Amino acid sequence: LYGPPGTGKTFVVRALAHEAGSAFFPVKGAELLDKYVGESERAVRELFSRARAAAPSIIFFDEIDSLAPVRGRSTTTVTDSVVAALLTEMDGITSRGNVAVIGATNRADLIDPALLRAGRFETQIEIGLPDAEARRALIDLSDVPFAADIDKSRLAEVTEGMSMADLAGVLRESALSALRADSAAREVKWEHLIGAIERWHASKAASS
Repeated sequence: LYGPPGTGKTFVVRALAHEAGSAFFPVKGAELLDKYVGESERAVRELFSRARAAAPSIIFFDEIDSLAPVRGRSTTTVTDSVVAALLTEMDGITSRGNVAVIGATNRADLIDPALLRAGRFETQIEIGLPDAEARRALIDLSDVPFAADIDKSRLAEVTEGMSMADLAGVLRESALSALRADSAAREVKWEHLIGAIERWHASKAASS
């Protein structure tokens, strides 16, 4: 799975594991990296061994680009060795049990190409930013106490470009703004929402 941060890639995989009734082994890419020779490769082998023992199971590598970058580009040989270990485990996974391996990244271009070949991470699915309909659905599900005059469809339109995580953050920030303005506030008004949206845009511009 690839796409911008905050689009729900991890949530999708967790939901998949739950629906499939599979044991779930989530790993942040960098968690397996160890400066000592051989330790990272051993961690990879042990992970696959535990997943096979618990099959059916799903191994989920979040931020896999940090674990398996293009070989030869790193200043250390650790990641090159990890990529080799991953290739070995994934090539043998068909004959070793009912184990699915899923990776997620914000930068698919940084992953070693060998991992993207047939039988490995051969299927790439983009999890993009939500459209207006999806943003409206999140707004409808929110427990933010909107004022009666809030047009939720308009709110979905003016939050274009936000990930689900961004939008959830803006809604939380608008509620906090309402309370900062009046500790007895019972509803969120347009002024609070617009202020939170403007701060989000400013933060995004500052970080770009």
